[in-house]
Amino acid sequence: MEKIFRGTFFGLLGIYFLIIMILLLGDIGYISISNFREALAAPEIQYAIKLSLLTSLVTAVLSLIVSVPAAYALVRFRFFGSNFVDAVLDLPIIVPPLVIGISLLVFYQTGLGNILKSHGFDFVYTIPGIVIAQFVISCAFCLKTIKTAFEGMDSRLEDVAKTLGCNSWQVFFWITLPIAKKGVVAAGIIAWAKAIGEFGPVLVFCGSTRFKTEVLPTTIFLELSIGRIESALAVSLLLVGFSIVSLMILRLFLKRGIQ
Repeated sequence: MEKIFRGTFFGLLGIYFLIIMILLLGDIGYISISNFREALAAPEIQYAIKLSLLTSLVTAVLSLIVSVPAAYALVRFRFFGSNFVDAVLDLPIIVPPLVIGISLLVFYQTGLGNILKSHGFDFVYTIPGIVIAQFVISCAFCLKTIKTAFEGMDSRLEDVAKTLGCNSWQVFFWITLPIAKKGVVAAGIIAWAKAIGEFGPVLVFCGSTRFKTEVLPTTIFLELSIGRIESALAVSLLLVGFSIVSLMILRLFLKRGIQ
């Protein structure tokens, strides 16, 4: 029975692992190194790479700035409607990304959106709009990760610090953040990885204009639309490489901790 039990579980693990590896190896075998280099050397793809790295980095930083205090408030403060607020903040994780893009686009057709546009805050089809589209989704993942880190902390440590004379700001920066730093770093990595691969909201809200609002996921869409599958595959493999690197860094931090 023990062998059947282990064999069943390892078998299902192996099947899913093989599916992922077959797809990945199929992509790698389809394109030559020369075609890969040629595709990534194209000016429009070079622009998309630089823009993707820039916007995803800004998005990750903004997500951390918002998520750290927001997650702490959800975990430590008791207020009416906290469960409802928590559920709403999880919506970007659950709803289809295209819905976020459409909602952002529709927002600028509302009264408040028109007021913002009249004051120069029209971010539709702009680079700042890319950051906004990425942020709305990435921040939700970032907040969830940091919230889990705060929930795993012993709040009595903060209480003891307050009895020793520390105020709330001192407790947060000297006690809470150092203890939760693994979760915060992990959240930042997740936010960056999510942002750099975001497609739906960016396409709907900012379009895919070359040398303007084209990022790597929309590059794949554009290249496929004109039949350049090798270029689309090259960009796809580049994104896979970014994902693997971010996952390795994330696992390294979570396994060994931060010295």
